[in-house]
Amino acid sequence: MDQIEKYTALGRRKESVARVQLVSGKGAIVVNGQPYDKYFLRETDKIIIKQPLTLTNNTDKYDIIAKITGGGLTGQAGALRLSISRALVLAEPNLKDLLRKQGYLTRDPRMKERKKYGQKGARKRFQWTKR
Repeated sequence: MDQIEKYTALGRRKESVARVQLVSGKGAIVVNGQPYDKYFLRETDKIIIKQPLTLTNNTDKYDIIAKITGGGLTGQAGALRLSISRALVLAEPNLKDLLRKQGYLTRDPRMKERKKYGQKGARKRFQWTKR
């Protein structure tokens, strides 16, 4: 009985956290218990998720099982791309330079700026009245 190779990785973007299991298979991507094209409705989000797999020609080599929490759909797609890239590096270490060059292994540090007191938002102020 041969051992099934399973690679796990974590990716974050904004408030989203994606945990991925990369298993050898036929290329199915399951996100929170449903197919990724049912979970992510925007075409750009679907493209973002597939980027590391198409770059490394592994679209039909691995099955991906993902659990994603927090944030919005675009942030979740970015977190999923990072976690898939990290799992691919664990599976095939020779892909690291290729993925690094495209920027898929870099965590996007941009976060939402906090709201300040005495203001309407992070930058927007209340309207000033002279009298």
